[in-house]
Amino acid sequence: MMSSSSCTSVNTVCSDGEQPSSLALSSSSSSSSLPYGTVPTYSSSSSSSSSSSSSTPQRKGSDISLDLTPLAPPPVPLALPPVPLAPTPMSIAPPLVPLTPPPVPLAPPLLLTRLQRVMLEIIETEQTYVRDLKCIVEDYLGCIIDCGSALPLRAEQVSALFCNIEDILEFNSDLLEDLERSPHAAAIAECFVERSEAFDIYTLYCMNYPNSVAVLRECMKDQRLVGFFQERQATLSHSLPLETYLLKPVQRILKYHLLLQELSKHWDCNAPGCEVVEDAIVAMTAVAWYINDMKRRQEHAVRLQEVEGLLVNWAGPELRVFGELVLEGCFRVLRMRKERAFFLFHNMLLITKKRMDRFIYSTHIFVMTFITLLL
Repeated sequence: MMSSSSCTSVNTVCSDGEQPSSLALSSSSSSSSLPYGTVPTYSSSSSSSSSSSSSTPQRKGSDISLDLTPLAPPPVPLALPPVPLAPTPMSIAPPLVPLTPPPVPLAPPLLLTRLQRVMLEIIETEQTYVRDLKCIVEDYLGCIIDCGSALPLRAEQVSALFCNIEDILEFNSDLLEDLERSPHAAAIAECFVERSEAFDIYTLYCMNYPNSVAVLRECMKDQRLVGFFQERQATLSHSLPLETYLLKPVQRILKYHLLLQELSKHWDCNAPGCEVVEDAIVAMTAVAWYINDMKRRQEHAVRLQEVEGLLVNWAGPELRVFGELVLEGCFRVLRMRKERAFFLFHNMLLITKKRMDRFIYSTHIFVMTFITLLL
């Protein structure tokens, strides 16, 4: 309950741009209160109503005054374009990215031992060699057979040119299969030990190789054959001619024992299988020595035939009776103006005079007598 002498004031704070409106309540101790619901009356002078019609009307001291100021209309909001709302993380699902497993680190390359490198060299070079043999048989010999009489080649020429190259291809293809299945060096060596006698097929080919080269050079005198071999070489994209490929079997058979010797250098002597490697070296060295010896004998036999054809005034038996031709050369004799040519056989020393491309018989000395004279 309020005292009769108190005065209460209520102020309303409006938003920006609006005029404040106040409500003031006052009472006097001498005046009596109006009954509830009675509207107070206001008096105004005529002079003041014309000058300030908008001012607040005067009140009596005993009246309650309500000062009301009309509120300004609210501002009209500007029409702004709608701003798109940024999608929330849950409004649009992100695209599904397939999960990729983390990369597996590559294993470091295995370092091959020297022994493994030699084993790999034996197998890889054998693969290349067999591929070259197949090229000779299929792309040269096979094409010649297919052409038949269209090429000016006789059957004996073809036989001398390629000899038993087909047998060698079959033999080495089987050898390659066994080498590729060999898990260790001893198994590789065993492949050569088991076939040591079968390598004899190379003897015939190596002995025939000079004839093969002679036939091929004879073929090169015919332009049709020259064109045929050149066309084959171009079709096969070979940088080397057929003559080089025909030499490969001779080179290969003389290299096996060298590869096995290299294998033995890196093989532990105390490891099992060492004896097999040594046996393979012995076997393939014997094969190489035998082929070299046969080639040398053949070359000397050919040379002996040439000497017999050039020898003049010789009344003795055939020269091959005195054994193999071991050595030949020229020397100068004292008080002789011209050189003498000599031929040393196993059982005789033949001395001749050289005249142009001929050998004029001079004398001969049997080897046992010659050795006695030297002693």
